[in-house]
Amino acid sequence: MLVQQILRAKEAGTDRAKIVTIPPDKTLSEAAELLSTMRIGAVVVSDDGSRPVGILSERDIVREVGRRGVGCMSDSVDSVMTRDLVSCKPDDLADAVLAKMTEGRFRHMPVMQDGAMVGVISIGDVVKARLDELSMEKEALKGMIMGY
Repeated sequence: MLVQQILRAKEAGTDRAKIVTIPPDKTLSEAAELLSTMRIGAVVVSDDGSRPVGILSERDIVREVGRRGVGCMSDSVDSVMTRDLVSCKPDDLADAVLAKMTEGRFRHMPVMQDGAMVGVISIGDVVKARLDELSMEKEALKGMIMGY
């Protein structure tokens, strides 16, 4: 399965396919509110909504609060965000993306095409797509064995 198929499935399913971004000068408090409101685990940091400069996850915020206390919530997003983004392309294989996420120990990845962000996928999206694919394969094999 390709990343573009995962993005299409997200678009068909819910509004979760929408790319949620936050400017780097917003506060961690504003970012936490956005994550909560949108019910997402990470937000792409971008000045223009198209070119990512980083990513901020709920884990990043919790780690910082645990280290420094709630006073850090007035700090800017760019002071805590992950700057070294790992991204993928629409024509990448889901298995390769899953391996990157697992190896890098992160759960969200921007999908880039021609220098612009066209989506964001989570490890949950990739696992769900893989499980759906395995289920279809199982049913096809069952049909061949049972003769229908």
